[in-house]
Amino acid sequence: MTTSSECDKITFVLSEDKTYFTIISRRFSHGKRHDKGKSASGLQFTLPLIIGNIFQQLYNMADTIIVGRYVGADALAAVGSTGTIMFLVLGFAQGITAGFTVLTSQRFGAKDTRGVKRSVANGILLALLFTVVLTFFSMISMRPLLHLMNTPENIFQDAYTYIMIICGGLIATIFYNLLSSYLRAVGNSQTPLMFLIFSAVLNVLLDLLLIIHFKMGVAGAGYATVFSQGISAVLCLFYIYRSMPDMWPEKHHWKLHAADSRHQLSMGIPMALQFAITASGTMIMQAAINLFGSEAVAAFTAACKLQNLVTQGFSAMGQTMATYSGQNFGKGDIPRIKKGVRAALLTSVTYSIAAAVLVFLLLKPCLSLFFSGDVDMAAMMPWAKTYSYMCALFYVPLCTIFIFRNAMQGCGYGFLPMMGGVSELFARLIVAVIAIKVISYPLACFCDPAAWVTAAVFTGVSYLFVMKDIDKKYDSKTPTAPIS
Repeated sequence: MTTSSECDKITFVLSEDKTYFTIISRRFSHGKRHDKGKSASGLQFTLPLIIGNIFQQLYNMADTIIVGRYVGADALAAVGSTGTIMFLVLGFAQGITAGFTVLTSQRFGAKDTRGVKRSVANGILLALLFTVVLTFFSMISMRPLLHLMNTPENIFQDAYTYIMIICGGLIATIFYNLLSSYLRAVGNSQTPLMFLIFSAVLNVLLDLLLIIHFKMGVAGAGYATVFSQGISAVLCLFYIYRSMPDMWPEKHHWKLHAADSRHQLSMGIPMALQFAITASGTMIMQAAINLFGSEAVAAFTAACKLQNLVTQGFSAMGQTMATYSGQNFGKGDIPRIKKGVRAALLTSVTYSIAAAVLVFLLLKPCLSLFFSGDVDMAAMMPWAKTYSYMCALFYVPLCTIFIFRNAMQGCGYGFLPMMGGVSELFARLIVAVIAIKVISYPLACFCDPAAWVTAAVFTGVSYLFVMKDIDKKYDSKTPTAPIS
């Protein structure tokens, strides 16, 4: 992600110890450059994020493809019917962990090594507490949630089995997201990618072993996913401990610090609630989709998997902006945040058009991957096409949400991004209620585009407000002090 300027170019620079990427500015003053290190393209940071997010999606795609082909369309529908609940639980966990790492990113940008170590230790301890609480409440809530979402009776038990295994293994998901976010907070997006690729391959192998050989059905898919993510978490932990001495906490850091806890919770909870609120909207949408039976649910699930895959560039660019904004906010360089946002928007809009084209081209061949030969693809296609094609037309507003939301969060603003999630919720709720009332599948599918447009407008206006607020508080020419 680069913007052109004769006096100031934004670039990613490989640090001298070659351990991680640091986002810095190359300044030209009187014809003299004042940068150190070896320059590298912004793609060296963002591209691993895109690939990593794709492999993250392949976890679930492997489950659904193997389940659909070797267990059956009903089993696929069962796994798919839990997707929005997984989004709620796992999204809440992802939001919490991402919020915990904002402080680390800011301190890294301010070159506060002691503060980085302390924030890492504090975040790990807080994550342990949240893991216990979230695991308990998610597991006792699953059965009533599935009933509330109109889950068809013929797939209910398989859906319950799968989601309970995923919830029981939340510790693996939480700590992979936390530890990989710590690495990305200091500019290292490549190492989490390598670990994720390894565990994604492992997940596929375990799916084949447990589902096909041991005939464990949807339970095998759940166990494979949890175990593979656990391996990713362990590898990230080991890497930070052995290779990142500037990050790994010392003995005296392993306690909860009130100031750090307040800061991390003030970011983590709003980000978690943002995910939860957005997920609540998608659950309402899923409840509307479930009314049309297991065939519609299965086709909708397959279409969602393709969409999730092609839109990972949005998420990766958002993660990049969170790190980029956090580091530059820590240094007090606000103009560079604005430049980065403009560059990210241009890149993301271009990507969104390409993603839409891919959906139109790949839907039919990809759909066939999820089902065995005895499934009537002609009956499945209209359900999948309605959702996929409608959503593809609205990828541009979707991409802007990720840019504005993550830029604000990187600067320490959590409330307005959370309210963006509220705007999504209300948009989905209104459309879903109408769809349920008139029993309209196309209208149920329109829940997502309606939410994206609404949130895009809200987050765009919020971003302008936040930038004005920051300009009032900080002199952009004077770096801020490290956050304590």
